[in-house]
Amino acid sequence: MYKIISNPYPYPNPQKTAIISNGKSYSSQNLQDESRSFAGFLLEDSTDLQEFRVAFMVAPGFDYVKTQWAIWLAGGIAVPLCTTHPLASLQYVIEDTEARIIVVSQEFEEILKDLAFEKTIRFIVLGENVEVKNIVLPSIEATRRAMILYTSGTTNLPKGVVTTHQNIEAQVNSLVGAWEYSENDHILCILPLHHVHGIINVISCTLSVGGTVEFLPNFTVEGVFDWFMKIAKNNAQGVFMAVPTIYFKLIAYFETLSATQQTALQNAMKSFRLMVSGSAALPVSVMEKWENISGHRLLERYGMTEIGMAISNPYHGERRAGHIGQPLPNVEVRLVDEQNVTLASGEAGEIQIKGKTVFQEYWKKPQATIDTFTEDGWFKTGDVAVLEEGYYKILGRSSIDIIKSGGYKISALEIEEILRTHPEISDCSVVGIENEEWGELVVAVLIVKNDSIDLKELNVWMRTKMPSYRVPRQYKIVEELPRNAMGKVTKNDLKPLFK
Repeated sequence: MYKIISNPYPYPNPQKTAIISNGKSYSSQNLQDESRSFAGFLLEDSTDLQEFRVAFMVAPGFDYVKTQWAIWLAGGIAVPLCTTHPLASLQYVIEDTEARIIVVSQEFEEILKDLAFEKTIRFIVLGENVEVKNIVLPSIEATRRAMILYTSGTTNLPKGVVTTHQNIEAQVNSLVGAWEYSENDHILCILPLHHVHGIINVISCTLSVGGTVEFLPNFTVEGVFDWFMKIAKNNAQGVFMAVPTIYFKLIAYFETLSATQQTALQNAMKSFRLMVSGSAALPVSVMEKWENISGHRLLERYGMTEIGMAISNPYHGERRAGHIGQPLPNVEVRLVDEQNVTLASGEAGEIQIKGKTVFQEYWKKPQATIDTFTEDGWFKTGDVAVLEEGYYKILGRSSIDIIKSGGYKISALEIEEILRTHPEISDCSVVGIENEEWGELVVAVLIVKNDSIDLKELNVWMRTKMPSYRVPRQYKIVEELPRNAMGKVTKNDLKPLFK
């Protein structure tokens, strides 16, 4: 069981490898000892950080986990910073949280040093000499705030999502039970660590049961495939989690390999226990191609910064393509209409979530917190789905993926799935743009395989696949779709293409 309070993870075998990073292995004892020591350093002469916000910009690896644990052990609130964000974005988070301490890896020292000096924030660079006096760590209540993660902020300034230790514990325990994590698991972390996907699903869940987390210094497709081969060679119990764009890149690279190389990789991947996709909608075409390549039917799930993971295809049983699955343990799910009336199976509505996994509040935004919950305590996700034969299917985000055109509510995601099956299209994104006659006009941005495509023929082909009111009225061809750090297409960036 996950217990961050006083002793983060009580490993049954203290000498077992917990983390592998930069070519070095660290036992669970190493991790706990260094976390406690650094917690003592953070405390200085105080006995408890009392929920001081500690922002940290630390490269993925042992130091990242050590820093996060130390903040929690010292009674602080962990505020992980994105290592690729510009200074203005980092400054916004630091100022919004009123961080008292900033911790950085040496490679990020120059980025934040001047800001810390200007704001008189205590500035700690990892790797410098650390003197620790007697370590007496505070006792932390489970209801205390533990972490603030920032939403993507596609429509306004990012909001800080506050989770307590109790929230994190509930998120971890729900997933550990559903996906059957074990101390034999060996997982690769290639995901950004300012998001719940990497922090909770990969690191926290795996370490909570005594498994091993390995980090790649830099993400490359070749590096991932080399890791697959290493895991199989060592007879380890491999687990892999990624976003759809990474699977897309892996598939594209795999197809360039020789038959001998492909066979070796296929044999290696078949030995894995589990492969998961999340953080963005998984195209059915990608799911099917990956299954042919790896022998694994990807487990697709649904979650958000505010709720952790809430819905998942089953570990045992049918993993239904195009569907996000069923409610996870100890998570309540319902679909409602615009008046918050619960809908019957087969009717499309907003996903609402309730349970201990749901966040506590938006940082310093009480009205936004009130607005995102119903009067009876359900969190309003803003995502629209339909329940089909016991499985939830995402139709899109109400403000972005549900296009209101000519009196119809149209799912952009469903149109995208059809477009991706066209032999000349490698990827696409569908959006709605303002239009006086229709309200919104359905339009599509395409990435094509041979630099050109006959759009008139495409239009005729689309009309054989769906009702005419769903067929895009305009198309634009681009070389690449704009995406955020988690691989989601930033659709608002596409709309100006049609003005």
